[in-house]
Amino acid sequence: MRVLITGGAGFIGSHLADFLLRDGHQITVLDDLSAGSVANIQHLLTNAAFTFQRNTIFNRELLFSLIEGSDIVYHLAAAVGVKRIFETPVETIETNVAGTELLLRLAAEHSRRLVLASTSEVYGKSAQFPFREDGDLVLGATSQSRWSYACSKAIDEFLALAWHYQSRLPVTIARLFNTVGPRQSGRYGMVLPTFVRQALMGEAITVYGSGEQARCFTHVFDIVEGLASIAVHNSTIGEIYNLGSTSETSINQLAQFVLEATGSSSSVVHVPYKQAYAPGFEDMQRRLPDISKAHTAFNFQPHRNLDQILEDVISDLRIRLGRCSHSVLGPES
Repeated sequence: MRVLITGGAGFIGSHLADFLLRDGHQITVLDDLSAGSVANIQHLLTNAAFTFQRNTIFNRELLFSLIEGSDIVYHLAAAVGVKRIFETPVETIETNVAGTELLLRLAAEHSRRLVLASTSEVYGKSAQFPFREDGDLVLGATSQSRWSYACSKAIDEFLALAWHYQSRLPVTIARLFNTVGPRQSGRYGMVLPTFVRQALMGEAITVYGSGEQARCFTHVFDIVEGLASIAVHNSTIGEIYNLGSTSETSINQLAQFVLEATGSSSSVVHVPYKQAYAPGFEDMQRRLPDISKAHTAFNFQPHRNLDQILEDVISDLRIRLGRCSHSVLGPES
């Protein structure tokens, strides 16, 4: 089949392209490289079944043509990362809402199968653990820009389902939980690559807040397998699925695991949220998904544990750091 991946030069999108190419599909990637990198897809550029379009999803004429020529569309293009949200809040909202609205409208015109990548962030401050797809979303005040990303992705979900109900757009929503692995950058605050880079370079590992906040880290290979499976089953149309691990790790524990796995003698330093971001910053203390719906629908079950994740991330970053003349990473996310 012919597959379009928006944001396909990014961390997750590039791995999805790898997976689908191995499965025999023809892949077109649309990415403006604002967060992604050609380095993530460099190995694919000579593949006859792969096409790269460096452009924005706001190019309506191009997007119309690419969707028309595709059987399936994976929409991964988005402004992501807590730091980026604080740095460019207008761009975050406009990209995530206006860009998605345009894509949904054009996909509906062609009745194209669509998989929309959403995020565990939409659950906000909910304390209904584990998070279920039909659970309430509890967001913070609009005066806290930290919640603009979660709100923008929630609006994306509302729009996608509205197009499904009103125009029968065959769309499925995947809420991704703390996806990590090779090619991920710490550029916009992603915790694991940041910790590993700091450990490998002998810098202090910076833990924001108390470090007791817990996350369920999921290998990107497990996530892309789930994304690929979603589109195979028509029964998933019009549905929302959590994709992630159910094994919780605190940020303090993660820092210690990174030190042990790298053999680093770096210290661990705790940085108050107000110093790292802004006064009044709020964080989610837990992000624990219920994945039973995805397991029932398409047998989703992560198989790679944190040890495997650490091994792959450390190996990847050792290589990338070795290639950087001044030990500075570029935008590989």
